Amino acid sequence: MNALLNRISTDPLVCFGKPCIKGTRIWVSLLLDFLAAGTTIEEILEDYPQLHREDIYAAIAYGAEMSRERFVEIPSPTAA
Repeated sequence: MNALLNRISTDPLVCFGKPCIKGTRIWVSLLLDFLAAGTTIEEILEDYPQLHREDIYAAIAYGAEMSRERFVEIPSPTAA
């Protein structure tokens, strides 16, 4: 298991059990959404000073692990 994943926590009493950066209420999915939208790691760290660079890497690692376990249907391109 990736050691970065120790930075992720799930607690049914915190954020409805959604995966968060340990010790915060910052959802992993929020960080992944920011990154997908083009927000840089530096911008995220500036906006969320309680986070560390390793927390961002942990969110990416968590997303990678989850993608191995879940099938996501991607529509195929249609002929024009």
